[in-house]
Amino acid sequence: MKRVCFILNVDPDRLDEYKARHRAVWPEMQAALSDAGWKDYTLFLRPDGLLVGYLVTEDFDKAIAAMKALPVNARWQEYMAPLFHGIEADNSMTPLEEVFHLD
Repeated sequence: MKRVCFILNVDPDRLDEYKARHRAVWPEMQAALSDAGWKDYTLFLRPDGLLVGYLVTEDFDKAIAAMKALPVNARWQEYMAPLFHGIEADNSMTPLEEVFHLD
């Protein structure tokens, strides 16, 4: 399993809306993420809109591709798109380089 961390930027004026939507992630979307190999998927949000995502997966590229192929993901991305600064979140999750890990 590989640990993956990525960053995105949420519109700071819409943080409350972003958090509210994530308190009610659709069960179908949650199941799709799990089925596509997204384990221990966690999001952290800073008050200025910096979003840090973390997950564990066998293959991040395959996990992303599996989600992109699902209609529920297309609906979720459309639902969430207005909360980001002109980016498509699915196409902007570039993994950060892991430089240290303490087991």
